[in-house]
Amino acid sequence: MSPVVVLFFLFPTLLVLAVAALSLRNNENGKKRGLNIPPGSMGWPLLGETIAFRRLHPCTCLGEYMEERMQKYGKIYKSNLFGAPTIVSADAELNRFVLMNDGRLFEPSWPKSVSEILGKTSMLVLTGEMHRYMKSLSVNFMGIARLRAHFLGDSELYITQNLRTWRENTPFPAKEEACKVTFNLMVKNILSMRPGEPETEQLRKLYMSFMKGVVAFPLNLPGTAYRKATQARATILKTIEKLMDERIQKKKEGTDEIGENDLLGFILEQSNLDAEQFGDLLLGLLFGGHETSSTAITLAIYFLQDSPRAVEQLREEHIQIVNAKKRRGEPPALTWEDYKQMEFSQCVVSETLRLGNIIKFVHRKANTDVQFKGYDIPSGWSIIPVFAAAHLDPSVYENPQKFDPWRWQTISTSSARIDNYMPFGQGLRNCAGLELAKMEIAVFLHHLVLNFDWELAEPDQPLAYAFPEFQKGLPIKVRRISLIE
Repeated sequence: MSPVVVLFFLFPTLLVLAVAALSLRNNENGKKRGLNIPPGSMGWPLLGETIAFRRLHPCTCLGEYMEERMQKYGKIYKSNLFGAPTIVSADAELNRFVLMNDGRLFEPSWPKSVSEILGKTSMLVLTGEMHRYMKSLSVNFMGIARLRAHFLGDSELYITQNLRTWRENTPFPAKEEACKVTFNLMVKNILSMRPGEPETEQLRKLYMSFMKGVVAFPLNLPGTAYRKATQARATILKTIEKLMDERIQKKKEGTDEIGENDLLGFILEQSNLDAEQFGDLLLGLLFGGHETSSTAITLAIYFLQDSPRAVEQLREEHIQIVNAKKRRGEPPALTWEDYKQMEFSQCVVSETLRLGNIIKFVHRKANTDVQFKGYDIPSGWSIIPVFAAAHLDPSVYENPQKFDPWRWQTISTSSARIDNYMPFGQGLRNCAGLELAKMEIAVFLHHLVLNFDWELAEPDQPLAYAFPEFQKGLPIKVRRISLIE
């Protein structure tokens, strides 16, 4: 065997050994400096505890790894994860403390493979002024004004178009249908692309390859998901550059009919982002605005199929909305005022996000030595705030693993629930698309419960990957109903 081949096979092992040695050195340095680091185990000399931490489990629980460590060490413990000495926090107070001190005491610390695929100017990895600028663009793009003027009508259009294609008594994957709706909505408002057009479908396929690589093992070899994702990213960036050049040329010729009606037009008029920066922004918005929304819609379908009482109350709410519109002589399209009347629907949304745990945890790193509840978090150590721990804490939510949307009808009487509820984070880096996701789910529920009964075509459940994922795509069978005269 040649030396090159030997090196090829030994390189991953040598890399892990180097990381393990660095982790051990950092741990020993912490002890020498007299820091009170939380109890825990650094795991295997080579791998740490990453494999156990990432072991699949239902997203409605914390999994065997977390439950064992919490029972043994408490809600705050140390480990060696993703190649770095790490503090794992299942403590809601510490989680809030970390999130509210983003950019000051802590900064993003995503695995290198994630940052390489999402891009160096992705909001997930940016810090400082550039992060604030990109965040402001996203907030403006998905703010209430644009939700009312554009996203609400587009959401209803693409949802109803999609539901019309559902065939009775023929099993189909609900996640795939939800993905079509949310993807079409985002690319229409970002790039003015229409569903069904060849360019839109090509971009959708590229994005799906991209998404699989974000959560894949970072092995950059031919045929791997990671390599395919990097190739998909490069092709997407070329597509973005081509679209930007075309729009710039149309502006010069005075033939640009879209203007600032989409995000690309706004960027060209109001910003100096180049093609790669806009591509990173686009991929980040799709990552947040498409993947989270489609997952949440699928989870709502899953939870509701086993809660007929909740479905019945949803139907009562939405029938009232439709009948009130008829009495006023209004057209059937939903208005912002109709959406604001969907109070029980919002309870269903909140419970779906709590129990489904779309964002289970995030990656941060301490910029300096930090002390909290008597423990020290050494400078340079990673910290992983686990949001799901508070969402599933029986001291905060009674029967936390039960789907109970009615619990949110008394939310105003329980500040603890509000403080411990963080489905899309808190603070400086909270998800800019939270309100969009809530609106999409509510509009989807409106048309789903008024037009369909549904059931699982075969057993499936959401497992905790980077996002909750149904191994079979949640196959369902539907039956059309007519509740509105």
